[in-house]
Amino acid sequence: MRRLTKKKALTLVKELDAFPKVPESYVESTASGGTVSLIAFTLMAVLAFLEFFVYRNTWMKYEYEVDKDFSSKLKINVDITVAMRCQYIGADVLDLAETMVASDGLKYEPVNFELSPQQRLWQMTLLHIQERLRVEHSLQDLLFKAAIKGAPPAQTQSEDSSTSLSACRIHGHLYVNKVAGNFHITVGKSIPHPRGHAHLAALVSHDSFNFSHRIDHLSFGEAIPGLISPLDGTEKISADSNHMFQYFITIVPTKLNTYKVSAETHQYSVTEQERVINHAAGSHGVSGIFMKYDISSLMVKVTETHMPLWQFLIRLCGIVGGIFSTTGMIHGMVGFLVDVVCCRLQMGIYKPLNMTPLDEQENSETPLPTENYTQ
Repeated sequence: MRRLTKKKALTLVKELDAFPKVPESYVESTASGGTVSLIAFTLMAVLAFLEFFVYRNTWMKYEYEVDKDFSSKLKINVDITVAMRCQYIGADVLDLAETMVASDGLKYEPVNFELSPQQRLWQMTLLHIQERLRVEHSLQDLLFKAAIKGAPPAQTQSEDSSTSLSACRIHGHLYVNKVAGNFHITVGKSIPHPRGHAHLAALVSHDSFNFSHRIDHLSFGEAIPGLISPLDGTEKISADSNHMFQYFITIVPTKLNTYKVSAETHQYSVTEQERVINHAAGSHGVSGIFMKYDISSLMVKVTETHMPLWQFLIRLCGIVGGIFSTTGMIHGMVGFLVDVVCCRLQMGIYKPLNMTPLDEQENSETPLPTENYTQ
């Protein structure tokens, strides 16, 4: 009984076979089938090779969430060169709550405004990268993954005395509250004031005003490799002494998580405006460089992702099965058309029968011999 039950079960399983085997005696190998098989195997190998490169590649995934961190400090990294002497200008920050932030972290260094050939080459390269970033947005993803950012050439120490240096390099960092504020560089050193602050500009002659400047670096948060700020390399030349430069900055908190870097920083977008101060013409204001920033309430999470192994295997199975099915159908259709067009016509199946005319058939009939019978 057990043997009969096993045989029935085995027979039932055989009947459920969805891949019946054809005996080799019924299989015929042809040159056309071998050619199609060779093409199919070649395509499978090429596509599988390319799919492996896709599997090795990574891409950046962007997610957005509400920034819940409002109590921490925001770090401002500054490196700006102004075409005025250091004793004539001052830099500080005034936030939305009219809180003046001490600028103890900033250093004033007398330098020449003109760049050396090496520094000018670095600036031109940086400006070219900035231009490409505005057009090719995916280039930033490549910089994130590569985590490469070359440092600018070091400032060469001039042999001239500090009195002959006509420009001032303001560099360092500040820690401010995470609220909107205004970082500015204007005439005169800043002093505290009950209603905010003031600058001692009365002792500076208007003839010495020159707010031509170059922003070597301006960023917010921790500096990370692969992130180039939009204002890096910007240079503005003023033809008028009373000139106001305004930069309106929107800061976006960013969490970056790649295979090389994992950090929290801030990106920003910027629009700019400049105008000449002329009170007689109705253009009022204060000469200087003003950077008004605001912080977005949304945080961007940038994560480097990779294709899972199971997805890679499924795509490989799709390539193999798709090529087998497609080449099999193409081979069958081509074989059928060749059989119809060539073989059957050559065998004469579709040739019309040669019908002889009835008159010719009658003429061609042989008359029967007549015999005379005697009655």
